[in-house]
Amino acid sequence: MKKWYAVIGDPIAHSLSPFMHDLWMDEHGVDASYIPVHVKPARLKESFDALKTLGVGGFNITLPHKQAIVPFLDELDETAIIMDAVNTVTFDGQSYKGWNTDGDGFVRSLMTEQIALHEKVLIIGAGGAARGIAFALKRANFHDVSIANRTYQRAEELAAATGSEAITMQDAEKSLGDFRIIIQTTSVGLAEGEALPLSLDQIQPDSLVADIIYTPLETPFLKAAKEKGCRILNGVGMFVYQGAIAFEKWTGIRPDTEKMIHIITDKLGGNYVNR
Repeated sequence: MKKWYAVIGDPIAHSLSPFMHDLWMDEHGVDASYIPVHVKPARLKESFDALKTLGVGGFNITLPHKQAIVPFLDELDETAIIMDAVNTVTFDGQSYKGWNTDGDGFVRSLMTEQIALHEKVLIIGAGGAARGIAFALKRANFHDVSIANRTYQRAEELAAATGSEAITMQDAEKSLGDFRIIIQTTSVGLAEGEALPLSLDQIQPDSLVADIIYTPLETPFLKAAKEKGCRILNGVGMFVYQGAIAFEKWTGIRPDTEKMIHIITDKLGGNYVNR
């Protein structure tokens, strides 16, 4: 029987996951397909039951279901327990297990750059994406991580959970030159005419500035950092690496991430530079 996998979300039509996974399956001769499934929040449990009945081999979860899916799963990976959020589900023939690969996907992307583990890191934001990245940085042995958020209490809570330091957005702006890696995880500054999450006036020109968003490939934040002479990293790598981790869990095959980053970047209208 042909296997099939899926991604669920609301909305879902924009997702590039089916494009990516289908390419990997074709490339490796995996007799399977991967489909997008539009699931409204009110029908999540009903939809999950339907996926199980129809024999889904595994699936990805995107917004807004990453936390809501948790109570319906049979077990969770340690990272998913810490995160209380899931983006990948595997099925071993008996039980459905939830994983969270977002943070590890980002760190794998980050590690393709010329960086050192002792570099000072600033995470902007304290939401779900920031949480995943903060925990993944800790597991990867980045020890000097600070978290800044508009609501300082949320930064404090995440910092306490990850052994990081919480700082105000104002202090982050003033001390920005001390950080060699700046990671922007919020949606602030994407709207036309909207101010950036923080001023880059104090940034060092050789810093690495990352944004987890990949559409557009260069967010206003990345454009501003590029103008300051910084190296920039968009969210394509994070997207590809988190998908590759899921693909390997489902099939046992480790796909070519470098090639896929090239393909996705080209599909989005950008130019990919091999490192």
